[in-house]
Amino acid sequence: MDKLKVLELTGLTKIYINNRGVFDLDLDIYEGDIFGFLGPNGAGKTTAMKLMTGMMHADRGDVRIFGHSIKDLFETAIRDVGCIVETAESYPYLTASENLRLFSRYYHDVDERRIDEVLNITGIFKFRNEKTRNFSLGMKQRLGIASAILSHPKLVILDEPLNGMDVEGMVEMRNLIKRLAEESKTTFFISSHLIHDVELTCDRIGIILEGRLVSVDTTINILRNFASLENYFMSEVDRYGKL
Repeated sequence: MDKLKVLELTGLTKIYINNRGVFDLDLDIYEGDIFGFLGPNGAGKTTAMKLMTGMMHADRGDVRIFGHSIKDLFETAIRDVGCIVETAESYPYLTASENLRLFSRYYHDVDERRIDEVLNITGIFKFRNEKTRNFSLGMKQRLGIASAILSHPKLVILDEPLNGMDVEGMVEMRNLIKRLAEESKTTFFISSHLIHDVELTCDRIGIILEGRLVSVDTTINILRNFASLENYFMSEVDRYGKL
């Protein structure tokens, strides 16, 4: 049985005044995928994610989510999407619970039980009554992930989700992502510069260099041919251009 296509990029292009950006991105992501988006700083990862979530308009090309174009049916396309792009933002004068309670007003089916549930599975339930101005970067990231999965989204787009976390936090979030993908068929699109964690988390990898998607392969196949994802990444850099 064919897997459901969740996210489809077709010729996606955005060019800035300095001639950088992303160029002709073509990519299909399927239900239950944990897709890792790897590239050096300035390669276009965040730009691509902003285009996917409608935070920025493309010069040409399209993004389709569950078959719906974000250009033509934005609200329908984005309805089952949760995301963190660039930084996990919160209101610093509100507690963790109050922040999620505020975010829950955007959804019809999020109650207090769900708020407690996402605080628990992201490991910050015991800090639920603390104002987020006192949170470390890692705790803010945990809260961001809690907000991204609050509404039971079918697609979760995360930009550097493990940034600022300690080793324990990375392992916990990695296990959470894998569990949601396996048990709920949640699809993840994750950008990261933490190659080791991408290798341990993602089942497919795409490498973007200078705004162009140069390769897409399964993690299993990559590790069949290379000692590590880092070796594969550097081989692709050598092949398509120096950092």
